[in-house]
Amino acid sequence: MDKKKKANEWHRHKIQALWALLTNSYLAGFVQGKIYKGRFKKLCVPGLNCYSCPGALGACPIGAMQAVIGSWNFKFAFYVAGFLMFIGAMAGRFACGWLCPFGLIQDLLHKIPFSVKIGTFRGDRLLRRLKYLVFALFVVLLPLCLVDVLGQGTPYFCKLICPAGTLEGGIPLVLLNTSMHSALGWLYMWKNVLLIITILLSIIIYRPFCKYICPLGAVYSVFNPIAVFRYRVDEEKCTGCGACAKVCKMQIDPVQEANHPECIHCGQCKKVCGVHAIH
Repeated sequence: MDKKKKANEWHRHKIQALWALLTNSYLAGFVQGKIYKGRFKKLCVPGLNCYSCPGALGACPIGAMQAVIGSWNFKFAFYVAGFLMFIGAMAGRFACGWLCPFGLIQDLLHKIPFSVKIGTFRGDRLLRRLKYLVFALFVVLLPLCLVDVLGQGTPYFCKLICPAGTLEGGIPLVLLNTSMHSALGWLYMWKNVLLIITILLSIIIYRPFCKYICPLGAVYSVFNPIAVFRYRVDEEKCTGCGACAKVCKMQIDPVQEANHPECIHCGQCKKVCGVHAIH
């Protein structure tokens, strides 16, 4: 990868980092070991940003959906669903590539030098469909069907799977609150095991959580082909050199399908195109 493309990647990473700092700027939370519960917490952020992160100012849309999908609070439930559809309809998975803190973490982990880097493998395409099952089962069906007397469901994805929540919320809160140590059990250990596996895989495979597990990416991916802001390929300019497909870390061919559900709009294909056919 030449210097120009590397510079473009770090430009994107700077925006990712700036957004992560902006949406997690409640510094008192890191000092006091408490979660921010002010008025901004009622607002969702576009990326996967744990509600329980001590610095988080907003709510994760996936966590919010699980909390209200089975309740009688239709106003907030429709707000969360509308928010997801609006972000998706406007820019598809742009939020995954530019506004997701956990996406940034995976990007940086993959830059760690390692002898083996896996682009694709047998069963990779099939495994990518797993995130749709995760969304349907852990974000929709279980919270919708298994509710308490108040009609509120348990956030099963956050509770049982989400490594972002463990890294951004679980670990910091445990470290900042010694009173929580006695309550730690198998679930906390399980979540940490999943986090460690995700970290190790992220060094070898580019964004494994985004590709195979993330329910938020599953929602946004549906809108990629129809989003207002999407890629277009000028077939008259395209020379068919294949450079865009070679540089894509999500292993898709922009010429064949410019707005593939796996595209996170990182912009690398646009930068590498010598004839500016992608815009």
